[in-house]
Amino acid sequence: MTDSLSCDIAVIGAGPAGLMAAEAAASASLRVHVFDAMPSVGRKFLLAGKGGLNLTHSEPPASFLTRYGARQEALAPWLSAFGATELRAWADALGAETFVGTSGRVFPKDMKAAPLLRAWLHRLRAQGVRFHMRHRWLGWTDEGGLHFATTQGEAAAQARAVVLALGGGSWARLGSDGAWVPLLAQRGVPVAPLLPANCGFDVPRVDAPAGETRRDFFRELIGRGPAPAVGWTPFFAERFAGRPFKPVALSFTDSQGRHFARRGEFVATATGVEGSLVYAVSSLLRGEIEAHGHATFHLDLLPDHSPERVLAEVRHPRGARSLTSHLKGRLGLEGIKTAVLYEQLGKDGMHDPVALAHAIKALPITVVASRPLDEAISTAGGVPFEALDERLMLRDLPGVFCAGEMLDWEAPTGGYLLTACCATGRAAGEGAAGWAQNLVR
Repeated sequence: MTDSLSCDIAVIGAGPAGLMAAEAAASASLRVHVFDAMPSVGRKFLLAGKGGLNLTHSEPPASFLTRYGARQEALAPWLSAFGATELRAWADALGAETFVGTSGRVFPKDMKAAPLLRAWLHRLRAQGVRFHMRHRWLGWTDEGGLHFATTQGEAAAQARAVVLALGGGSWARLGSDGAWVPLLAQRGVPVAPLLPANCGFDVPRVDAPAGETRRDFFRELIGRGPAPAVGWTPFFAERFAGRPFKPVALSFTDSQGRHFARRGEFVATATGVEGSLVYAVSSLLRGEIEAHGHATFHLDLLPDHSPERVLAEVRHPRGARSLTSHLKGRLGLEGIKTAVLYEQLGKDGMHDPVALAHAIKALPITVVASRPLDEAISTAGGVPFEALDERLMLRDLPGVFCAGEMLDWEAPTGGYLLTACCATGRAAGEGAAGWAQNLVR
């Protein structure tokens, strides 16, 4: 093992939460060192900004807070101290002036993550922050120091306080691999299992007998043993995987009575569904699947049309026209929307006007599994807030603070993830700085 280096604050993890923790600690004139297993800083942050960096959201604070579901009360103090308004001001000070898009989401004017990250790193280095890349954290040495694997062999570091900002368990190739879970568990720190959040879901592959819909057959199948294979029919998957459902409205009520209803869009995959509207309801769907093995949401394929109008148009005489041409001409219904109706209703159901009109306004889509953790945008689970004090310090490991996605919370996409990572990172950095300063006195 190479000689041990020493610092006031060691931040492990160079994503947004870790960088914000480093900035907060460096502002207290402390020696701050940042360690990360990856070759470069902020890899997931850069990927997230590839299509336009969504920093935060402009909705009122009270509504903003509700996006964190069961953990909104726990996150409230840190989001109050450093929420959307403060994050925008912080970005503006780095030269990344922001604007509010039509959806209420907030972006840098150039839409890119790289310029903001470069400016941020320049400021951190000017504050004296030092970076150690290709340093994979292995836990603690027998002497209580931090233990790392590097390209030059094993290394150690001594710090007065430590901030862990190691991310969740999704996108392992970018550094968020959940390898920290057993390291904390060995020290007696409780960790809720990491689960996919903001993720896609698989639909069941059901080859229904003649005269039955896939949905009816699936209902009979439930409870017969192993879960059915997943995926749309080959016809649908080959032609429509990657195609968007838009505009649609999605509604779902779970077995506990929690209700979700929102308009938006998502896409079909070869095995099911994913995209922003699905991500927004993913926590409820995941919970229902865990409890019952399946979840069924409903799609309104024509949210701008009343049920009465849809039924009248479906019943309108179509003469020699095919049903597909009739639906396109009378309702503008075509492509993936027509295909999914055939997929779910079958030919017999499509020729029942009442059943067809009802399905257009409330098409049931059953999902039976979330996609794998490493495909998810973010993760649920992690270190519970009950294991932390009001400074985000682990109660069982004094001087060790946690921040970001490794904490047990989740939120939909739209800037909520990044905002809470930055807020908790800042709080953990301030807490670590206070701890380190008290040790010196």
